[in-house]
Amino acid sequence: MPRIAVVALGGNAITRAGQAGTHAEQAANAQAMATAVCELREAGWVVVVVHGNGPQVGNLAIQQHEAADEVPALPLFIQGAMTQGQLGTLLVVALHEVADKPLPGVVSMVTHVVVAADDPAFDRPTKPIGPFFTEDAATRLAAERGWDIVEDSGRGYRQIVASPKPLRIVEIDAIRALVDRQMVVIAAGGGGVPVVEDGTGYRGVDGVIDKDLTARLVATALGADALVLVTDVDKVALDFGTDRQRSITEMTADEAQSHLEDDQFPAGSMGPKMRAAIEFVREGGRTAVITNTRRVAASLDDTVHDGSETGTRVVAAPTKNGAAP
Repeated sequence: MPRIAVVALGGNAITRAGQAGTHAEQAANAQAMATAVCELREAGWVVVVVHGNGPQVGNLAIQQHEAADEVPALPLFIQGAMTQGQLGTLLVVALHEVADKPLPGVVSMVTHVVVAADDPAFDRPTKPIGPFFTEDAATRLAAERGWDIVEDSGRGYRQIVASPKPLRIVEIDAIRALVDRQMVVIAAGGGGVPVVEDGTGYRGVDGVIDKDLTARLVATALGADALVLVTDVDKVALDFGTDRQRSITEMTADEAQSHLEDDQFPAGSMGPKMRAAIEFVREGGRTAVITNTRRVAASLDDTVHDGSETGTRVVAAPTKNGAAP
């Protein structure tokens, strides 16, 4: 049986800090991600890609608002589906461009994710989307548009929306069928289109699901061997920003949980990734990795024991490399 890796790519990596978010910028950034996926394919992994969409869906929401006098604005969950198509196309094209040999098949699937209608997240928005604003501009937009606004990690102010917990992937059987044929599958973009059960069907609800938590759900449902959470740092650090800061090559799920409870991993940055990694390993996954695109392949290569080449692994029990204290 081939090994399965679910790789979660951030929307912020497709539109990087300081970029305007042009198509050319996003296409170039998608190639770096595609290279990491192709390296895993060459190492024998079947790969499922889950991507974020925070910057893109927020930008689309602004376009919808500005054009509302000419064309009716669409609900946020529909905008999420639109960005699944947009970013899925970027990644499909990039994968074909960077592959050394023809891929057996690359499929981008619009994916719906069931959430609870009474999820408390709908009353407490936390997910930043769209561009960064100055404090003055954010205050004006909040008053004019009824937005919830927060300061985001010292980089400026952003709109925040509800981020309900993902419960079930509607199209998981279709994803599994494509994986069984060893295709590269791009699914649950932006964390998936949030829907609630409505009789025998579903109804869309406004929100943006955390893509790392959805990637964990996909990985567990597929019985994946690895969950890779791609970010912009080589490794996870403890005591970040202090004179005690140190990078971690490996830790057990229990150790990671302890550090999470000690507020080592903030909710607005590394927290969701660490929660996803812990849940995946505790539910039977072999390895969860948090790293950047350059270290993805080495982090899942069992022959690589040099921590300088890998990211941070979260495992069930210490390996011969030794888990961090």
